[in-house]
Amino acid sequence: MAESIASSWQRQHLLSLEDFRQEEYELILQTATSFREVLSRRTKKVPTLQGKVVAHLFFEPSTRTRNSFELAAKRLSADTLNFSPSTSALVKGETILDTARTFLAMGTDIMVIRHQHAGVPHLIARDMDNLSGNVHILNAGDGKHSHPTQALLDLFTMCSYLQPELPQAKSMAGKKVAIVGDILHSRVARSNIWSLVTNGAEVHLAAPATLLPREFQELGVKVHYQLDKALEGADFVMTLRLQTERMAQNLLPSLREYHQQFGITRERLARCSSQVRVLHPGPVNRGVEISSELMDDPRLSLISHQVTNGVAVRMAILYLMGTYASTAENLRN
Repeated sequence: MAESIASSWQRQHLLSLEDFRQEEYELILQTATSFREVLSRRTKKVPTLQGKVVAHLFFEPSTRTRNSFELAAKRLSADTLNFSPSTSALVKGETILDTARTFLAMGTDIMVIRHQHAGVPHLIARDMDNLSGNVHILNAGDGKHSHPTQALLDLFTMCSYLQPELPQAKSMAGKKVAIVGDILHSRVARSNIWSLVTNGAEVHLAAPATLLPREFQELGVKVHYQLDKALEGADFVMTLRLQTERMAQNLLPSLREYHQQFGITRERLARCSSQVRVLHPGPVNRGVEISSELMDDPRLSLISHQVTNGVAVRMAILYLMGTYASTAENLRN
């Protein structure tokens, strides 16, 4: 089993989805489906990564991603190490690379990295490759660049809705997905665009002009500065949080005006497919990006499914990377 997985999964690190192939998406969805079944059992733990050490180096605040990764690692029986910048040696002047090297010296096998600046996980990955070549780096979000596991769980959630028993990435071919909100600052939008376009979806972006540069058209998507056209016939609507903490200047007149023009409500969904479903990566500004009524509607909202599926998808990724690491090590020895 481990050798067959190793032959399928060939990535030392998971830093971005920009160069992902469709067969890689299918492998992750297939593996996540197996772990979703594990999580439905009374005993939700498997010994797959027993003896492995997974370190969570989150230099930026997080609730869903951090706890989802930690639970995923524990469900796989890995030992976990957690890191908090405010109580670490960073406050004494230690560099980020020295912090990562400290975790390497403790025997860490997989490092899950989140940082507010783009490129930090890539920098750590290069340093770890130079030092040992045995550590795997997982990007849990870097600045405005990339958030691969969020896009993977979003894909799994949409495909699970389309094919509940056997979710497949190819089921997204021809589906229209509208991504609405703060595209400019969103690493989630970028990763989802790479994922959805590769798997044949028709992606439409909608936001005020200040939050949606035209350059996004180069990624194979359609850009709209009014909401209605983007929503027309959409199978899925993904709304994004306004990241006011990343906005260096006033890019919006007011949150109220934004909601009036781009907020997702039940009434606006009337333009979509009759089977439309709504997603949001969280955290949510209720009444701004999406109405509270719609967010809590189990018939239309997949938001709680995204959170649940996040554990299964991250278990799948940790499993694939951890098993590949073990097999490669055995082959070297």
